[in-house]
Amino acid sequence: MPHPETAPRIRLDLYQERSSAVTATITGSPTRTIHALLAIHGFEPLDEQTMVMARIDREEPHYAEQAALALRAENLTVDITPGLRDEIDTEWTWANYPMPWCSHEEIREVSNDAQKIYDDIRHGRLIIHAHAHDGWTTVAVGTYLHGPSIHLHGENHLRTESMRYDDPVEAITEFDRLYGDAVRPGPAPATSTELEAERARTSLPGAADAQPTPATTGLVDAHAARACHTSIARTGARCGQLLRSISGGAAKPTTAM
Repeated sequence: MPHPETAPRIRLDLYQERSSAVTATITGSPTRTIHALLAIHGFEPLDEQTMVMARIDREEPHYAEQAALALRAENLTVDITPGLRDEIDTEWTWANYPMPWCSHEEIREVSNDAQKIYDDIRHGRLIIHAHAHDGWTTVAVGTYLHGPSIHLHGENHLRTESMRYDDPVEAITEFDRLYGDAVRPGPAPATSTELEAERARTSLPGAADAQPTPATTGLVDAHAARACHTSIARTGARCGQLLRSISGGAAKPTTAM
């Protein structure tokens, strides 16, 4: 005799090894629809019953609450643990934030834009051609698939788009002009914040020793080469020199800019 399906229930809690990351534990069935709904709100699967939200801006509790409200609006049962509720209700801000005139909501908007850039990079929607250190922070040049080329400034929750170009070769050439000998091919090595988020996205709570499989710049370099080739006839040797540097650069572990 078949067993009737149990109504799904979602429990949101803090991830054990990372103070701000949030797990969603699903009980009941079906889980596939729940996975899809949670993914809309930034959760990624760890197994059939567990998903995790691990961001670079430490705003997981805020967005977990937004997810809970949206899921409850779909008549789903969502429980928030006391520990996570405390984090949701706690007011906090970044120490030594470089834009002190911003309200907390404005800071959250800036960091959410940085999160979107980070997600676009790690999901392959934004291909980073080269990076450099300008003496203060990391800068980079990249191209969106089916979109513009951009210059990026900053790391983690402070990364912003500083310039936009219609032509990837123009973007790369200008980046090379601005940063010269500091330019290196491909994305910069992942920051400690990015690595911590990656570990949370690739290991179940309690499996702290598990290490994520590092990405390499190989895919990025291939896209960089393709972007240059599409316009190389128009701009010539400057992009060609950077193209040869990118194509010949050694791959190294990285997840983002």
